[in-house]
Amino acid sequence: MAWWWRRLTLSPKPKVSLCKTLLPPIISSTPKPLISSFSTSFLPTKTPKKHKKKSKNKESPRTKLVQSEPNRLPHFELLVQRDSFFRFLTRSKDFLSKQPDHVLRLDDAGKLHRELGFPRGRKVLRSIQRHPLIFETYRHSDGKMWFGFTEFMEDLLEEEKSIMESMETERVTTVRKLLMMSAKKRIPLSKIHHCRALFGIPDDFRDRVSKYPNCFKIGVEDDGRRVLELVNWDPVLAVSALERDFMIDEDRVKKAFKFPVKHGKDLDLDVDDVRKLNLLNTLPLVSPYSDGSGLDLWTLQAEKYRVGVLHEFLNLTLEKRASIHHIVEFKEEFSLTKHAYQMLLKQPRTFYLAGTEMNWAVFLKDAYDENGVLMNKDPQVVFNEKLYKYAEMQDMESDSGIRNKR
Repeated sequence: MAWWWRRLTLSPKPKVSLCKTLLPPIISSTPKPLISSFSTSFLPTKTPKKHKKKSKNKESPRTKLVQSEPNRLPHFELLVQRDSFFRFLTRSKDFLSKQPDHVLRLDDAGKLHRELGFPRGRKVLRSIQRHPLIFETYRHSDGKMWFGFTEFMEDLLEEEKSIMESMETERVTTVRKLLMMSAKKRIPLSKIHHCRALFGIPDDFRDRVSKYPNCFKIGVEDDGRRVLELVNWDPVLAVSALERDFMIDEDRVKKAFKFPVKHGKDLDLDVDDVRKLNLLNTLPLVSPYSDGSGLDLWTLQAEKYRVGVLHEFLNLTLEKRASIHHIVEFKEEFSLTKHAYQMLLKQPRTFYLAGTEMNWAVFLKDAYDENGVLMNKDPQVVFNEKLYKYAEMQDMESDSGIRNKR
C-alpha cells in the first residue's frame, strides 16, 4: 500500500519564477478583479424592458376618426351615430316587409344577423325589445316564437307607401339624372336597388320601369346582369345644382371649391391676390353631365369633373349625404378613382367627412344649417325622423294624440 507514497514523492514540484528584484513575491490576501485585455464598448447592450419607452400603438382606421378635435362638427358625427343605432330598425323593416304576412320565426331570425342588422353572436330578441312600438313577438299555433310588426307599425307602413306613390315622378327624375351622369348612360339595376333608400326609390321600382318607355329601357349585359339604360337625353335636366346656384349667387359658388395654384414665396402675394390666382384653376367648373370618361385621370379637369359629379350625386340624395359604400357602388359609372377620400378632404368648404377612416360618410355642408338640421326636407325624410322618434319610445305618450295600439 506504499504506492501512494511513491506517487506523492515523485510528483513534480511547482516551479517558482524568480522576481527580477530578487525579493520574495508578495501574495495579496484579496484577489484582484479580472481585467479584460480588450474593450467591450462596441458590443450591443440590451435595455431592460422596464427601462424601455412604451410606444403608442398606431390607431386602426376602423376606429380612428376622420376629423381631428378642432375640426370636428358634433351634429354631423351624431347623424352617423344615429344611423348605427337604428341599423336594426331600418334593416329589419326592409326585410320583414318582404316576408309573407310581415312575420318571421324567431329561430330563423337569430341566424340572419346581417340581413336584420343586429350584432353577430347576440340574441335578436334583445334588439326586438328595444323598439316595442315597432316590433312584437308572439307564440304561433305551431308552438314556435315569431316576431313581426305591431298594428301601429303597419299603419306607418301604409303612410310610407302613400308617400312613395306621391313622389314617384320626382324619383323617376332622380334616376334619369343618375343615368345622364353615368359614363355609358346605363347603370345595373342591382346597384340602383341596393342604394334605393338613399334616393327614396321604392322597392318595386324595377317593376315600374315599364311605365316610362320614353325614359328607360332594360338591357342585358354580356355577363347576364340586367341594366337600366337611358332612352332620351333631356337638356333641361342636364343642369347641375352648382350651375343653378352660380346664376343666383356667383360669389358663393366661387368659394365652394379650392384648386390652389402653386407659386413661389418670392411673389409676395396677399390673401386677396392668392384668391384671385386660385380662381384661375377653379373656374370654369366642369359639368357632371359632360363625358368625363375620356379625361386623363390626373389632370385638373378630371379632378374638377369628379368633384362636380360627387356634389351633384349628393344633391340627388334625400339627406344630401352618402356613405363610402354608396360612393364605391357607382365608382365605374361615374369614373371615380380610389382617391375619392383624399379628394373630398381637400374641399372642406363644401364637403364634411364624418365617422372613421374606414367607414366614413360625406355631407353637403350648405344643405344644413348651423345646428346640423337639413334645411329642405323631403317628405320621406320627415317620415323617417318620425319613425325614429317612435322607435325610441317605450310606450305611447298620452299627449301624442295617437291611440295606443299595442
